[in-house]
Amino acid sequence: MLLGCHLSIAGGLEQTVARAQELRINALQIFSHNARSWKMGALKPDEARKFIERRRQAHIEYTVIHTIYLINLASPDPKNFQLSVQALKDEVQRAGELQIPHVNTHIGAHMGQGVEKGLERIAEAINAVLASPQARSAPHVKILLENSAGEGTELGATFAELGAILNSIKEKKRVGVCLDTCHAFAAGYDLTTPHGLEKTLQELERQIGLERVELIHLNDSKFPLGSRRDRHEHIGQGRIGIEGFRLIVNHPALRDKPFILETPKDDELSDLRNLAAIRSVRYDS
Repeated sequence: MLLGCHLSIAGGLEQTVARAQELRINALQIFSHNARSWKMGALKPDEARKFIERRRQAHIEYTVIHTIYLINLASPDPKNFQLSVQALKDEVQRAGELQIPHVNTHIGAHMGQGVEKGLERIAEAINAVLASPQARSAPHVKILLENSAGEGTELGATFAELGAILNSIKEKKRVGVCLDTCHAFAAGYDLTTPHGLEKTLQELERQIGLERVELIHLNDSKFPLGSRRDRHEHIGQGRIGIEGFRLIVNHPALRDKPFILETPKDDELSDLRNLAAIRSVRYDS
């Protein structure tokens, strides 16, 4: 089972691997720099080398970069749009330098310009990123589009919207999807029963294709089904519940994909408790 957490890069990238070893995980998600800043300094070659080597020694089998929170690939504001496109270009380049296969990103909100225009804007942004020198320097890095809870004018709450974006991408092999369980549940996809999960996956297959789901974020939801509120909860303590996660992590279409926890970090034991909850319902762990 590929299972891990989003971990802090405080103290440097190398320290993140040390934290992963303490948790005994084989999958890892990181921010490559300050998640609330547009500024992104160049990686030092020695820093990248040490991170790659330490990760190999720690037997981390899967790693993904999560982009900064400021990105809005649908932004109607020219300055914000260009900053978002540049930030994604830079993240793809950094992923290449760190030998990380995936860059996961929130796609953004249409901010009043309408769904259709917003989706077109996102496709325009991703096509520009993939055509850039940064992406050409990292040909094996794939961009993952994360589904949203649908708060406000957020796009990507429905699989149909994600599918529309994917259909407009020129280099389709370089773009996949990250399925966030809290976001899907908040957007109205029931993951709590066998029937609900099957119906959800059938819709996902029809609109996107299950083979394009490259990563799953495991997060319980503080709020009810269809609430459109993105509030993560500890595994088994939210509205999806422990039985919902038993279904998710054992489903034949999902069980071999990487699972990353983005659950609350109330104290230093939070990650351990959430990892234990997932391992307790996985049949082969």
